[in-house]
Amino acid sequence: MYKVVIIDDEPIIVEGLSRSIKWEEWNCQVVGFAYNGDEGMELIRKEKPAIVISDINMPQLDGLSMIAGLKSEFPNMQITILTGYREFEFAQKAIQLGVSRFLLKPSKMDELKEAITAMTKKLQELNISPEEPVAQDEDILYNNVASSFIVKNALEYIRENYKEKLRLIDVADQIYVSQWHLSKLLNKHTGQTFSDILNGVRMEKAKELLKDPSLRICDIAEEVGFQDMAHFSRVFKKQEGISANEYRNRIC
Repeated sequence: MYKVVIIDDEPIIVEGLSRSIKWEEWNCQVVGFAYNGDEGMELIRKEKPAIVISDINMPQLDGLSMIAGLKSEFPNMQITILTGYREFEFAQKAIQLGVSRFLLKPSKMDELKEAITAMTKKLQELNISPEEPVAQDEDILYNNVASSFIVKNALEYIRENYKEKLRLIDVADQIYVSQWHLSKLLNKHTGQTFSDILNGVRMEKAKELLKDPSLRICDIAEEVGFQDMAHFSRVFKKQEGISANEYRNRIC
């Protein structure tokens, strides 16, 4: 049977969807449920369901980022959104990112049944067998809108947090994808590795700070996220072709 995961922070909704719908009529089975986005993503990566029904207006959850992450990493996964959020532009963006249906709470039973019918029909059209987990990361099936959304968010997060001890997994966790998937997306869309992108941002900030002769280079290195002065010096010279001190002497 097609695996189904339900995510909602309201237990009564999770219980209702699990028990009131005769899932076997669509050759489906609810294999798990979660009450927040983090638990939901963990469950999805474990079960790799073909169908996800989820709220996107939950505490500590960026709903659009979650959708983009799922549709990019699991391009064949069918997603129906249940939400009380009535903003048209939000719904429009969710649909652009690849959701199957966007249903407003409280949803009627016939709306839910229609959504399930549409999702299972799409899975059949894609020749997705109920016995197999939904495929991950197939290049030919990348959702370009979702992938571009993810890369944009990743680059923004790097620019905002370059001073921190930032790792690939830290960025991936923020945008609801696995680190290996984010690594592939960054390389595909920018031609650079995560480390190259992060160091590039740090070096641009360092060059701005080097314009101030009152700042020591060791302090600048720490300010842009390097705990090791020697590491900073190696990266700067590799990127700029000269040392930080030589760069300062040229511009000051």
